Amino acid sequence: MPVVRANGLDIGYDVVGAGPPAVVLHGATSVGREDFAAQLPLFSKAFLVHLPDARGHGRTRWDATDGFRYDWLVDDLEGFVDTLGLQTFHLVGFSMGGMTALQFAARHPRRLRTLAVIGITTQREPRASVVRRLMDPSKILATDPAWAAELSRRHDGGQGPGAWQRLLPAIAADVAVQPLLGPAELHAIDAPTLVACGDRDPFVPADHAVALARQIPRARLFVAPDCGHEVMVRKPGLFNEAMAGFYRATEAVARRRAAEVDPGALTHPDAAEIPGIDETDARWLDTRQPEGDPG
Repeated sequence: MPVVRANGLDIGYDVVGAGPPAVVLHGATSVGREDFAAQLPLFSKAFLVHLPDARGHGRTRWDATDGFRYDWLVDDLEGFVDTLGLQTFHLVGFSMGGMTALQFAARHPRRLRTLAVIGITTQREPRASVVRRLMDPSKILATDPAWAAELSRRHDGGQGPGAWQRLLPAIAADVAVQPLLGPAELHAIDAPTLVACGDRDPFVPADHAVALARQIPRARLFVAPDCGHEVMVRKPGLFNEAMAGFYRATEAVARRRAAEVDPGALTHPDAAEIPGIDETDARWLDTRQPEGDPG
């Protein structure tokens, strides 16, 4: 499991598959290899999939008492892809990762071949209220010990015992005040985009997803029936079919968008030049295909 030094963090990540690069961002309290476990067999057949742990999650160590802001996550993503030499790539984000992906797409629209966001809204409510209710460590410890144990399993190894109890309130506090993307910023996202949600998502009412898709010029919408927040987990077959269809339909555009980037910038740096990569990881990473290879 490689680690790279980027934006002042040692970012732990998983990498699987082969082909054009894709970056996949997990939701709050989770890690990518678990949020997207049902998608990795599909994705890894078509892409070189990178799954970074967000700061304060999994192996990317960060003490949430020092703060937690979503715009920092966008800076982290930018540092991560720059360090790995990913000039253009496919980007997928769920929930917290979906907000990171949207903000990165608005900041750097030309770098994305495609964008897929799941379970996210650019409106404050009901997301802030639901996050505040669900991310109460004292309530979790008192009423849901299994969930508390799961959070410890995911994060204690990288963050230290009990770190999740500081992380969750910090995330909830940021959701309540973070700047929201407006129509002009969303309209600047010109990559082919898939907006996905469940029709029973407590964080994202379906009409919010509809409104989001309407504001992104090249977006299409997928609403999973009889499904809550974790569309990839709860409806993996439907979600995988929707993603496969999206990538088939946008392949030519994605390839053209990659070709529009300076060809000299489409190759990876030597793995040995990437900070934090050990010799074993360097040998593996040197087998990567350039971003300009057919997707």
